[in-house]
Amino acid sequence: MKLPAASRSRSRIGALSAAVLALCLAAPICAKPPKRLPTPRPVQAVAAPEVVRPALWKVSDADTTIYLFGTIHALPKGVEWFDGKVATAFEGSQELVTEVVETQPEQLQVLVATKAMLPKGQTLRGMLSPAEKLRFEATLTQYGLPVSAFDAFEPWYVAIGLATLPLLREGFTPQNGVEGVLDARGKAIGQPHSALETVEFQLGLFDSLPIEVQKRYLGEVIDQLPEMKAQLTQMIAAWKSGDAQKLADLVNSAEDDPAMMETLLISRNRTWASWIKDRLARPGAVFVAVGAGHLAGPGSVQDQLSARGIRTTRLQ
Repeated sequence: MKLPAASRSRSRIGALSAAVLALCLAAPICAKPPKRLPTPRPVQAVAAPEVVRPALWKVSDADTTIYLFGTIHALPKGVEWFDGKVATAFEGSQELVTEVVETQPEQLQVLVATKAMLPKGQTLRGMLSPAEKLRFEATLTQYGLPVSAFDAFEPWYVAIGLATLPLLREGFTPQNGVEGVLDARGKAIGQPHSALETVEFQLGLFDSLPIEVQKRYLGEVIDQLPEMKAQLTQMIAAWKSGDAQKLADLVNSAEDDPAMMETLLISRNRTWASWIKDRLARPGAVFVAVGAGHLAGPGSVQDQLSARGIRTTRLQ
């Protein structure tokens, strides 16, 4: 989702920084030295770089190794995580596998029109109760959007769109996210990149949810918007320390709707576990990177593999 106002704000900040730098460089050098040398300042200790060790697992047999790495889809700049065992595993793999691969904007527009738009004659605000509509319109106004901005879309799509607003404004972007970094590194070394799912399939999962479930999801997102950054910061901290269980609790524990859990998490974990089992029949090394919430907690990919008699080993 494009945010023109936020983009203009970032541009103004960038222009101001450039102007300040230009003034510093253009400042004339003093013709006369000062009478007294300034008192030397004590040397300040430089903080040691943060050690980031996200969780990493592997599944293997005699001639196949499949690494399992939990991802955060959007990160701010400056989170340095690609090193150590993760980098070694990735660079030693013949293939990168993620949930989806990059989709061209034109294709995505067609998919959104097919999966996310309401039938002609219906509007999102028209299906909300007076109280829900009032809350929804107040939220859009708060973010500088017209109250009619999402009228043509289904509630699930609007919920996802609204959830991205505070994160984009705080500098969390998919380009800095784990998949974005892995895709770029894979391209640099000529590593093939395939997917477990398609974007069409993922959009279809949300589109298949009953309207009442979608509306409830939208309401929950609106409630959580003020805390969205703080929640994601907690998730990132747990991810960076490799605390997979805490991360899974943060990602999944608030979701108490069985339909949502089955559709968006558990059933997909089953499918991915079956894919991993089948992939073990072919030799080679594969680096599988999926949302970290899929790799911990009840019903996780590891649980589904265990049910199939496949052991998962934690490497980091």
